[in-house]
Amino acid sequence: MITRSTLLHLRIPFSIFLMPVFCFAASQAVHLTWQMYFIVFVILHIFVYPASNGFNSFYDKDEGSIGGLKNPPKVNQDLLTTSLIFDIIGLFFSFAFVNWQFTLLVFIYGLMSKAYSHPSIRLKKYAIGGWLTVGLFQGACTYLMCVLAFEKDFLTAQNGFEVFFQQRHLFAAGLISILLLGSYPMTQIYQHEEDSKRGDKTISLLLGIRGTFIFTILFFGMAAAGFYFYFSTYQDEFYFWLFQAFLAPVLLYFVYWTFLSWKDAKQANFLRTMLLNVLSSLSMIAYFTVITLIKFL
Repeated sequence: MITRSTLLHLRIPFSIFLMPVFCFAASQAVHLTWQMYFIVFVILHIFVYPASNGFNSFYDKDEGSIGGLKNPPKVNQDLLTTSLIFDIIGLFFSFAFVNWQFTLLVFIYGLMSKAYSHPSIRLKKYAIGGWLTVGLFQGACTYLMCVLAFEKDFLTAQNGFEVFFQQRHLFAAGLISILLLGSYPMTQIYQHEEDSKRGDKTISLLLGIRGTFIFTILFFGMAAAGFYFYFSTYQDEFYFWLFQAFLAPVLLYFVYWTFLSWKDAKQANFLRTMLLNVLSSLSMIAYFTVITLIKFL
């Protein structure tokens, strides 16, 4: 029986914030089927991501707000056990319903998420190392992992890793990592005090509140330029402008929040951070789902 504390720390609804990467991969896969879409969604968002959340919470033992939980309950041993069981289920389903290549990538993702939190390594306490780990593995690695699963029946090479050598997919994977590298510091902006107490020097703590906003603006600018080139080259310029239309509410809120936080640092809080996460995640999920559906019409 999973305890209420454990269920809350698994933060299954929080997986929606990682869903845009999955949706982007689905929108760019040539041979996507709805069956594989559902299988990969369940593996990642019901098992793999919650397992990572639970493992992270067990070793962090946060007392203040964390992503998806304003008032996290105390953790217990059941949380660690459950997170590892979820990992095993995710790997089993990956091997049973996708292939061994996808399973290997899920396993590597799981190892890196544990290295991020476990006290023997704890990449989280290193500003640059933790930032790069999240950006590359939740971004590029997850994108390529999903595309590999979606295209598995059409890969011809014996090793099944062709997507890692396709220029279009490598470009797309790089773009989604740039987006995450820019947005991830914003998710840490309200945790400076607690991170300092634990000795975790996050990238947002290193940058400061103003620096975090400026840093995110720069990376989002790079991502926007990259997406313009990507859609103009591999699809149609129309898709870039449609993307900007879907992201307009996020941009307006971000600008508004930036001005508020520069006047009063207390505005860089949990609730405003979660609102930005919800707005940006839902906007990107909606956009990538729309262009996925266009392929089937």
